[in-house]
Amino acid sequence: MAEARYINPYTDFGFKKLFGTELNKDLLISFLNALFSKSKKIVLDEITDVQYLNSEQLGRSEADRKAVYDVYCQTKSGGKFIVEMQNAFQQFFKDRSVFYASFPIRDMAKKDTANERWNYELQPLYTVGILNFVFKDDVVLSDNGKIKKDVVVSEESEDEFRHDAMLVDTNNGDKIFYKKLAFIYLEMPKFKKTIEQCESFYDKWMFVLQNLSRLMERPKELQDRIFKKVFEQAEIAKYTPEEHFAYEESLKNMRDFNSIESSARNEGIRLGEKQKALEIARNLKTAGMDISFIAQNTGLTKEEISKL
Repeated sequence: MAEARYINPYTDFGFKKLFGTELNKDLLISFLNALFSKSKKIVLDEITDVQYLNSEQLGRSEADRKAVYDVYCQTKSGGKFIVEMQNAFQQFFKDRSVFYASFPIRDMAKKDTANERWNYELQPLYTVGILNFVFKDDVVLSDNGKIKKDVVVSEESEDEFRHDAMLVDTNNGDKIFYKKLAFIYLEMPKFKKTIEQCESFYDKWMFVLQNLSRLMERPKELQDRIFKKVFEQAEIAKYTPEEHFAYEESLKNMRDFNSIESSARNEGIRLGEKQKALEIARNLKTAGMDISFIAQNTGLTKEEISKL
């Protein structure tokens, strides 16, 4: 098998290299504009610039669990964006993303001053989850935990891989009830378009995310300036020895985690989701994985992992 030419964007290093640096923030801006341009309900002005914010959000007390985002930024108008990449299946990923959204919402509160009292006005907050798995509701499992039937994306529902979630009024034709909070989830394994079938910028971005590490050259359909930069920044041969080492470590962590998680699933662990997560965490810890990495990929707290 030929050695990959371009990085895997589902690795921690790869994702942050492309979307989490000042040097490449134009890639993030292009991606967000393409993503939100395809939304039927979320209406945004074109994003022209972003400011990266502290990706580590702390709770108000030591007992609160902290949130660490892959990318956290805001626009000039004050709208905030959380962009999360999740490589492996996590049972409560939707819960996790809602929980993580509570941190910036809480931080929008203004403290009372002698002359001003906060009126509870919030800035818009949008969470984007790029998932290298499908939600469990969408797969059929056999008794031993193996996937019994692959998901089939119908031709009539080509956007089935994408979910836009907002607060709606279910008694009024699902009319949007609150416009300032939205979650977009992309189940990337369901994206099946070939490069020849990609017509919009949005389609092209989805194709790049799904196929970058498998390509050996830039397709002729991706000659736009922004994609030229994507491929330049993703080319492993151009990295410094330090960057190359960091990427290889990130790739190894991803592969080790996927291998252990897959083994646990295929062995038919019938211990419930919590016990299953503990078993996976125990194996990862034995393999020498960092506790923060284990916590991010299992949903367990660092305290729970430390006790294993």
